[in-house]
Amino acid sequence: MSKKVIVALDYSLQEAEAFLQSFPPAFIKVGYQLFYEAGPAWVAKKIEEGYHVFLDLKLHDIPNTVYQGVKTVSKLGVDLLTIHASGGSQMIGRAREAVEQTAAANHRTKILAVTQLTSTDQAMLTDELQIGTNVSDSAIHLAQLAQRSGADGVICSGQEVRAIKQATSSEFLAVTPGIRPKEAGADDQKRVVTPVQAIERGADYLVIGRPITKAKDPKRAYETILQSIEEATT
Repeated sequence: MSKKVIVALDYSLQEAEAFLQSFPPAFIKVGYQLFYEAGPAWVAKKIEEGYHVFLDLKLHDIPNTVYQGVKTVSKLGVDLLTIHASGGSQMIGRAREAVEQTAAANHRTKILAVTQLTSTDQAMLTDELQIGTNVSDSAIHLAQLAQRSGADGVICSGQEVRAIKQATSSEFLAVTPGIRPKEAGADDQKRVVTPVQAIERGADYLVIGRPITKAKDPKRAYETILQSIEEATT
């Protein structure tokens, strides 16, 4: 099982089960679509079966509400859990408090703060959100806020990984969605990089969905990506 590549199961429950039956054991991402249908019990079952789970819920609410939510889902034993950095320092701090309180002897859920979504471009940031800086600077600022407030790392575009590592720490996790092999299209992502580019810039985990799950041969697509990463890091 590769712990560098997280396979995004953007599926219904039935589709996810069918996919996993014909796919090697992997680090899997469970987002809204699957979690809302399958529920916590399914996630706990997958963990019992040996899967590593990245639970991508992007929690964003008042600090106490996020604290209670994180406390509940971290008891499942998931490896990674997302919140929004834009929720602020108190919210991030309460999320960290929750995972510390529910940690097992040899396991603690790691909190990842979303900086700027990889679907956000400069026009959206400026015109719609009215944030008066560029996308990269905003992501770096939110990463520094997240680090100071107790997050273990961030979700960020591969385009910002190197700068975020420099602004925070090499130990501060950078998890990058929007990963597209050279032969794949961008789909609805706007700030994309290839797997090798992301690793070379310092990404700790790559979240890859459609280039694997929608490939004619998902297993082969997955293995090809793993091989390209191995070649780039040896």
